[in-house]
Amino acid sequence: MPCIRAFHFSEVFTIANAAHQINEEILDKEVRLIGDQGEQLGIMSAEAAMQIAMERDMDLVKIAPGSNPPVCKVMDYGKFRFEQTKREKEAKKNQRVIEIKEIRMSPGIDTNDFNTKLKNALKFLGDGDRVKVSVRFRGREMAHTEIGAVLLKDFAAQCAEIANLDKAPKLEGRNMSMFLSPKPAAPAKKPGKPKQPKPEVKTESGTEA
Repeated sequence: MPCIRAFHFSEVFTIANAAHQINEEILDKEVRLIGDQGEQLGIMSAEAAMQIAMERDMDLVKIAPGSNPPVCKVMDYGKFRFEQTKREKEAKKNQRVIEIKEIRMSPGIDTNDFNTKLKNALKFLGDGDRVKVSVRFRGREMAHTEIGAVLLKDFAAQCAEIANLDKAPKLEGRNMSMFLSPKPAAPAKKPGKPKQPKPEVKTESGTEA
């Protein structure tokens, strides 16, 4: 019997173990065992639990190491890892990475350029991205940084309908920057319940009350 067990270990040990202790890696004195159909099999030695897994041609996997005793489950670990990886890939597909877009301006920007950059920022915010808006000062422009502050505040005000000001304008070196983030979508209002007409009440004389 010991020879058969050793041969079985060599087969299942090739299964990738990225997150759990499996099979002979489980050295606990006792474990609480759950069967492959979800049935509770009780508390037993790790050796007895491994024997049950072997008889079902499956793996013994520790799923709750912090419990007392640890909880193990009989399962096809290779299939479990495959399905887990597949779910993680699907979840990543549905996740949208929020990017930070940057809009750069100069203190002397003209109205047309300002409106063009504003239009771009509104598009980025509408797509769900954060926006960093910067004003770069050159040479003597550093003596009038208040112009950049006014410019940025005006820019933020024109984005206020769809964006929040995350970080107020701040001067760092020759750059003054602020951050805008899209406002969360407002939850849809539930339709109100239709009012039921009041029933007509008739008096003994036959007239309506």
